[in-house]
Amino acid sequence: MDDIVVRLTGLTRRFGSVRAVNGLDLAIARGTTLALLGPNGAGKTTAISMMLGLTQPDAGTVTLFGRTPTEAVRAGRVGAMLQDSGVVPTATVREVVELARALYPRPLATDRILAMAGLADRAGRRLDKLSGGEAQRARFAFALSGAPDLMVLDEPTAAMDVAARQAFWAAIHRYAAEGRTVVFTTHQLPEADEFADRVVVLAAGRVVADGPPAQIRALAGGRTVTFDAAGARLEGLELLPGVRSVQVRGDRVVLTTDDADATVLALAAGHGFRNLEVSAGLETAFLTLTAAGTEH
Repeated sequence: MDDIVVRLTGLTRRFGSVRAVNGLDLAIARGTTLALLGPNGAGKTTAISMMLGLTQPDAGTVTLFGRTPTEAVRAGRVGAMLQDSGVVPTATVREVVELARALYPRPLATDRILAMAGLADRAGRRLDKLSGGEAQRARFAFALSGAPDLMVLDEPTAAMDVAARQAFWAAIHRYAAEGRTVVFTTHQLPEADEFADRVVVLAAGRVVADGPPAQIRALAGGRTVTFDAAGARLEGLELLPGVRSVQVRGDRVVLTTDDADATVLALAAGHGFRNLEVSAGLETAFLTLTAAGTEH
């Protein structure tokens, strides 16, 4: 049996003179949790829309489970949580879940759906009476109802507070652990770093990086050393060992370095600093990769 759940081949979509997606090739295996990253205009939402069959490509093909997107959706194998999805505002959470369950051949039990979405105590509440984060969780419940083998989530934690985000990703982790495939877009880079086992970075409609989060971080090269500008001696920072660039962002100094240990030792010897941080986060890699991808 083919282990590839999603296959995009030569996918292209234009809007006027702009190529939102430009010859995109991507294969996603069963059981993967994949984060699709990119700056605004990189083509993430357009790629998701074509993946689900909501937008037709100008060129290229999409298959889900070896079928067309429409066939896969009709078979109940795909669930989606989209930014622009609409529901009847006067319906209750339970009514929306029951409606979604009726659309699928093998739905999850209603109580399990409500529990996984963190809405068990909101089941009788109307959708137009929910907070922004609760409304997002209601969309998640709708997408979850059919026990889909592929879950597609576009900016799923928008408007959620920290506790709701943690509960949401815990539910996704348990769901994916059952062998299902999850594809999500996010602007919350720590979410991708922590919860995805594969990260694909888009820029100008093309893939500029693809791999596990640790590999994507390494592609940026080096680490960042940051500290408070106030009270620090800023002259000569560019001459410190390992330093490749120096920036002042607000009240913080940001050094990009190939040798964080040597840089910090030199700072301690000749430059005052407070609130020092050393990181090799996904954000640094993201900025580096998308800037390079846009230029080319």
